[in-house]
Amino acid sequence: MPDLHYEEPSLAELYDLDSGWSIDRDFYLALAGAAPQRILDLGCGTGLLCDAYAALGHSVTGADPAKAMLDVARQKHNGEKIEWVLSSAQDFRSPKRFDLIIMTGHAFQVFLDDSDILAAFATMRQHLAPGGLIAFESRNPAIDWPARWNGESDLTTGGQTVRQSRQVTKIAGKRIAFETRYALTERTLVSSSELLFLSRTDIEDRLKASGLRAEQVYGDWHAQPFDAAVSDEMIFIVRAV
Repeated sequence: MPDLHYEEPSLAELYDLDSGWSIDRDFYLALAGAAPQRILDLGCGTGLLCDAYAALGHSVTGADPAKAMLDVARQKHNGEKIEWVLSSAQDFRSPKRFDLIIMTGHAFQVFLDDSDILAAFATMRQHLAPGGLIAFESRNPAIDWPARWNGESDLTTGGQTVRQSRQVTKIAGKRIAFETRYALTERTLVSSSELLFLSRTDIEDRLKASGLRAEQVYGDWHAQPFDAAVSDEMIFIVRAV
């Protein structure tokens, strides 16, 4: 089944309720600094960060493979100032070069094989301006994510409460598959997802093969050092070799 979370318009509209502004967005926003930057957000989703960057005067390009997400993104307050591109990270091409390239919301983990990972890194390397910075994150595979994910929660929008339930359906090697059900008033929608959980070493090896290197790897959004045993996040701050 397709991942309706990104393709179904009614779910795209709910995305900001489930994944709204949070400490990780503060982290990425601060990376741009005060001086105007050229910023590329690969997998921009509904454009929360793009909108925030544009509000600070940065030149922003947001790319996403889901039309429904970009339709929501264009309605953001600064949406008309932003270049929106319907494209995957692997296929994105532009004559522009960027001072900051980001991939947030654990979007890196949707790449399930090396061909996609290396294609995404090649896009980043090709579009990075001299001295530019790349930042993205991936979940630490040492954490018991299924135990955290299985469960239910409610989202409220327009006076309507939507019951969201998530259930892990399969664990195979470094991949975890899960279903998220959204009980809307008139129907129930099911989004099927699969993510890849690579180790820090796995990711750094692929960065090296792509002409990139991890300058820093943080374990949380307060920029604490990554601890393989307990850190939830692996936040990569990357430069060109």
